[in-house]
Amino acid sequence: MAAQMQWVVSPVEFFAKLGSSEVKEGRLGLLRRTQRKKPILRAFSIYTDSKTAAQVSTASGSGADGFPLLATLVANPDGEIAISSEEKVYDVVLKQAALVREQLSSNVATDVNPELAVPGSMDLMKEAYDRCREVCAEYAKTFYLGTLLMTPERRKAIWAIYVWCRRTDELVDGPNASHITTSALDRWESRLEDLFAGRPYDMFDAALSDTVRKFPVDIQPFKDMIKGMRMDLKKSRYNNFDELYLYCYYVAGTVGLISVPVMGIAPESQATTESVYNAALALGIANQLTNILRDVGEDARRGRIYLPQDELAQAGLSEEDVFNGKVTDKWRKFMKDQITRARMYFHEAEKGVGELSQASKWPVYASLYLYREILDEIEANGYDNFTKRAYVSKTKKLVTLPMAYGRSLISPSL
Repeated sequence: MAAQMQWVVSPVEFFAKLGSSEVKEGRLGLLRRTQRKKPILRAFSIYTDSKTAAQVSTASGSGADGFPLLATLVANPDGEIAISSEEKVYDVVLKQAALVREQLSSNVATDVNPELAVPGSMDLMKEAYDRCREVCAEYAKTFYLGTLLMTPERRKAIWAIYVWCRRTDELVDGPNASHITTSALDRWESRLEDLFAGRPYDMFDAALSDTVRKFPVDIQPFKDMIKGMRMDLKKSRYNNFDELYLYCYYVAGTVGLISVPVMGIAPESQATTESVYNAALALGIANQLTNILRDVGEDARRGRIYLPQDELAQAGLSEEDVFNGKVTDKWRKFMKDQITRARMYFHEAEKGVGELSQASKWPVYASLYLYREILDEIEANGYDNFTKRAYVSKTKKLVTLPMAYGRSLISPSL
């Protein structure tokens, strides 16, 4: 499964990426935070098995919307409670948010930082960013057009990030993927560390090296994306949603954490930086879950199943059912539950988009709305994601873009 740009991603052309829904108490928890130092763990498990998870209510009992606040604590084979993947990821969220807060408090204007004062360096850096722009324009046309709405410094930074993510993804999904080893990914990570230290290897690295110098972007999400590539080399099954969530964070949620400081938070926003990062993370998870649901048949033909094994079993389905590709009543019911979960992540993500800088909101809203419509198309196809590929028509895109623009004009926190 491919990594993805989820804040300004092209819903069709990037490498791979609220409708109402009934939610039953005890089966689906809404993404919410409490006033603790650590958030209540966000449980989106469709099924609960006492062997794999324990659900814990908060003191308040429910959130503002009347949904139960639940925490999923994953138990290891010895019965000991371990920290869930969502809790692990939240530690990264806190670190990224702290970097942005530090920048905002220092009143650094990211759009006016000068280039390095080295003779000829400005021309070389312009060429480096131009190369990144060319890659974006060729391989992600809608994505590229969306970046043109941003300020010059921000759009160049997003181009550089896009190219690095694309190159990283192609290590395991590209034409030479069969020859890629963990050693090759180790070398790629070492090269990442060099560019963060100001020692770029090539022009593309130089552009990203300049970007991370100008913006409060941390190396951890980049390293975590490489972890996702490592998972794809050795893992083709996911026992439960906790495992799948971590994978979705590695290959997609990371891009949200990388992109927020470049996108910028609106000066008038009253939201906390943590909440904006949580929304970016949720959008990445939503996009990747959508990829997984859209590509069930394609992945199965490659011998991969990116669906929680325990949830398949509890729905009365097996791996053979997935490989056989027959749409049954059990499959439809299973897919309805999976789509419900993905939509809830989209719903949580939407709350944070309005807190971004004005120049970033339109392309992000467009991405969110268009990608979410893929779930509608899966439903329209009768939940046949074995032989039919869900996609959003050009007509629907033309209708969605003005709607996204209108939504982007609304002030933050309204």
